[in-house]
Amino acid sequence: MDQTNEQVAYRCVLMRGGTSKALFFHESDVPPPGPARDRMLKRAMGTPDHLQIDGLGGSRLVTSKVALVRRSTRDDADVDYTFAQVDVERDLIGYSANCGNISSAVGPFAVDEGLVAAMAPVTTVRVYNTNTDSMLVMQVPVVHGKARVYGDCVIPGVPGSGAEILMDYADTVGAKTGQLLPTGQVSENITLESGRALEVSICDAANPCVFVHASTLGLTGHESPDALTADIALMEAVSEIQAKAGERIGMWPDWRDQHKPGIPLMVMVWPAGTFQDPSGAMHEAGSMDVRARLVFLGKCHDSMAGTGALCTAAISRVPGSVVQRLLRDDGAQTQSLRIGHPLGVMAVRVEVEPGRTGEPQDIRLRTLGLARTARRLMAGEIYLPHQSLQAG
Repeated sequence: MDQTNEQVAYRCVLMRGGTSKALFFHESDVPPPGPARDRMLKRAMGTPDHLQIDGLGGSRLVTSKVALVRRSTRDDADVDYTFAQVDVERDLIGYSANCGNISSAVGPFAVDEGLVAAMAPVTTVRVYNTNTDSMLVMQVPVVHGKARVYGDCVIPGVPGSGAEILMDYADTVGAKTGQLLPTGQVSENITLESGRALEVSICDAANPCVFVHASTLGLTGHESPDALTADIALMEAVSEIQAKAGERIGMWPDWRDQHKPGIPLMVMVWPAGTFQDPSGAMHEAGSMDVRARLVFLGKCHDSMAGTGALCTAAISRVPGSVVQRLLRDDGAQTQSLRIGHPLGVMAVRVEVEPGRTGEPQDIRLRTLGLARTARRLMAGEIYLPHQSLQAG
């Protein structure tokens, strides 16, 4: 941290991870956990302001993210990583969940910053995520001592291609609640205050999620993220479902105290179906196993959150779940789940084996993996006005 007469400078790196962007900081360069850190990170993004014009945020949740990284003291990890989601319009910052897309950039950041020894052609980086108290293991392609950029891995929503980063999330099952199915139920009803009852499945893998068949909310599967976000009645219903699901799994004592929560993430699903993405490309029903839209913090994701995709893949292998019942027989037998989202189709590798009891809630995930790309965009210093960092 460097100080001028009126501003404070913090070194940082701007990175794209999957379909998101975040400011990456060495944890030692920012204030310790608490209100001072929160003020600093929100000011860095320019929050609260829907344009984030006086910060480095991009006016959308997918570009208003932060990663704090340090060399780990754990025997089973190389680096510790804390994710922060900074709201755009509200004066809020949250640490309750992880981001799968931003996680994919942690390995390259650790390699490029010298936090782990670079080993070509691939460096294994063991990451302890503090948000979910779980381990992520990623394979980072390396060349000339730095994370590789060029490759043929293509991600819907990201122009061009990049070096493939393989990420293993099998250890994140039950990270928040201790169980894949936190309520012990494959599916259950949540009754809204309007009296309408909706069938949901609640799952905890990568991040807790609540799943609902979107047709029960009156949706067709062709709505754009912006149209869904603009539907006030829909977002209020979604917020109520999330809040009540969170209460059921012990995240808070009273759902009425929560409004537009971040987690559990809300995933609305449909059967596979042909759709056209914003670029005009057609995606045939046969190229996917299920379609989905994901909501967090009161907004529909522009594509599909990585952790939401991982949790969707996990619940898809639980017989009788809301997601599993949408799959064709061949989709349920493969070793991956292909998810159609607003910008295209993404695949998540998932392999399961029955647990000792043979019951759905005792299923074990042998593999839960995701391929992403990441790239370092900028390294330098961000300047924040002294006064904006003061309490009061």
